[in-house]
Amino acid sequence: MDYEGFKAGVLKLTHIDLNAYKEKQMKRRIDSLIAKEKYTGYDTYLEGLKKDTRLFNDFVNYLTINVSEFYRNPDQWKILENEIIPDLINKSGKHLNIWSAACSTGDEPYSLVMLLSKFMPLSDIKITATDIDNQVIEQAKAGIYGVNSLKGLPKEFLDKYFTKITDKSYAISDEIKKRVEFKKHNLLLDPYPKNLDMIVCRNVLIYFTDEAKHDIYKKFNDSLKSERYLFIGSTEQIMEYKELNYTSCKTFFYKKN
Repeated sequence: MDYEGFKAGVLKLTHIDLNAYKEKQMKRRIDSLIAKEKYTGYDTYLEGLKKDTRLFNDFVNYLTINVSEFYRNPDQWKILENEIIPDLINKSGKHLNIWSAACSTGDEPYSLVMLLSKFMPLSDIKITATDIDNQVIEQAKAGIYGVNSLKGLPKEFLDKYFTKITDKSYAISDEIKKRVEFKKHNLLLDPYPKNLDMIVCRNVLIYFTDEAKHDIYKKFNDSLKSERYLFIGSTEQIMEYKELNYTSCKTFFYKKN
């Protein structure tokens, strides 16, 4: 079996379309994983994925590149706090409809809840958070984090909403956890939520082809209410934002026209 056949098999098995990822980079990652797992080729590895739950979960986890931390790029969170959220509250009131897309282990949606708690009671906050990987969704729901994930988090939030478990790990409080609803979602395949005030999708689309990115940014735009925001990662830029019906209002923040 060649790589094309493997991609077709993976699509059938996982609903993940590897054609949407940059081929050279993804093929190299998969080849090294197959070697690490001591399989002889794409065909035997694909058979293994069908039969071995551990192997399957590790594969999806490996594919979906989970690098996340709380308050990643703190300067951008300051813009969110000082400008974006006040503008959203001014337009929509305090019941904001926010989607954290490709949320990985939950660091970003939980960061959003904590930040919003400075503006409104926790009982008014509801974030929808999605990811393609069941394993990271389970991790997110568990809410246990290492110190490296928390290094950018303001101390006020660490003190208020976390319990130290060991020298290297913390548990997030249930009152924050219950403000986030986690769901499985494939950005390339599944329908998108509608009437959103903000979408947060950061440092994910760099792994996709230009065509896939264009399609996703268009769907994001369709999902937002007018004059609402898309917050992307510091490794990303929407080159054709005007064509896609956005205004670039701050670095990494785009507003639907």
